[in-house]
Amino acid sequence: MNNRMRSASLALAAPLASLLLAFLLSALVLVLVGSNPLVAFGDMLEYGSRLEIVIDMLNRATPLYLSGIAAAIGFRMNLFNIGVEGQYQLAMFVAAVVGGALALPGFLHLLLILVVAMIVGGLWSGLAGLLKVTRGVNEVIGTIMLNFIAIGGIIAALIGRFRDGEISTNSGTKLIAESGWMPNLNGFVEAFTRDIKGRQLSGMLVVAVLVGIAYHLTINRSRFGFDLRASGLNPMAARSGGVPPKRMVVVAMVLSGAAAGLVGMVDLVSRYHRYDNNFSPGLGFAGIAVALLGRHHPVGVAFAALLFAFMDSSSSILQVTGSASPEIVIIMQGVILLTAVITYEYVNQIRQREETKMAALATAGGAA
Repeated sequence: MNNRMRSASLALAAPLASLLLAFLLSALVLVLVGSNPLVAFGDMLEYGSRLEIVIDMLNRATPLYLSGIAAAIGFRMNLFNIGVEGQYQLAMFVAAVVGGALALPGFLHLLLILVVAMIVGGLWSGLAGLLKVTRGVNEVIGTIMLNFIAIGGIIAALIGRFRDGEISTNSGTKLIAESGWMPNLNGFVEAFTRDIKGRQLSGMLVVAVLVGIAYHLTINRSRFGFDLRASGLNPMAARSGGVPPKRMVVVAMVLSGAAAGLVGMVDLVSRYHRYDNNFSPGLGFAGIAVALLGRHHPVGVAFAALLFAFMDSSSSILQVTGSASPEIVIIMQGVILLTAVITYEYVNQIRQREETKMAALATAGGAA
């Protein structure tokens, strides 16, 4: 029991230490620029605790979580999928075109859009996996190249062909019929209160929860997940055990891309219902930070996504009150990630030393 409690304490020490250091360093920055950190953090906490802002936070956390899970799948295989950005944007574009061109009964229409997004994201990410195992192209280089091809090539070339109406700054693809819209969760929220000031809690939150459960069961509770993790840790040993590491690389990249394909669905099926210039960019790169901070664990990724979403949603009040610059949030997010990497590595070294010591004591006891 003592060993379990100590392991749990070590697991919690890293994220708590990183958060504490991040807030201390951010407070120092605020003092240096002439702001009161207590007032600034107090404004963020008060504003971020309002129900309508909590809904905004959950809507923001949902794509961040999906992006974090997409990156985490690659990390569990020792793959760095930096192409989530291009994968979800291409998936969102194709899903918007398909969804806007068809009219199916409600659930089928929505399901088709989600499945198309997952297939496109999976295929585009799988292409990077194929390049790695057949041509030796590092997945970082491959996914970066595919990002540019997807966003600056395919989407840029085809957006004009599928644009709906006259060309304007915000014009996009054809509007998806209402049968393809994701139902909101306001009915659940309004069972407790109706004071949500017109906000809508996206039903994609449920999809994100299901993805997290599927990720945990597949990666941590299945033979396939064990083979995938073993292939990432030691491809030679995995091959000796009958696991083809090259195939596992492609499968891991496909699964990562499939999760990435769902990242843009909050904007597509819950908000704008078309692909245009209003969608949220940068979610793919933010997901990498979320996955690293959450240590690739579905619960840890959820907390990291909520933390980043809270800071994004509550930072707007700083400009209103004038207590600090909203850019302090970007500094905080960067510092949190940096300190998390450092503290996690430090805690991991402590854990390894303790495990080595325990193994030595057990060996000595057995020899005696």
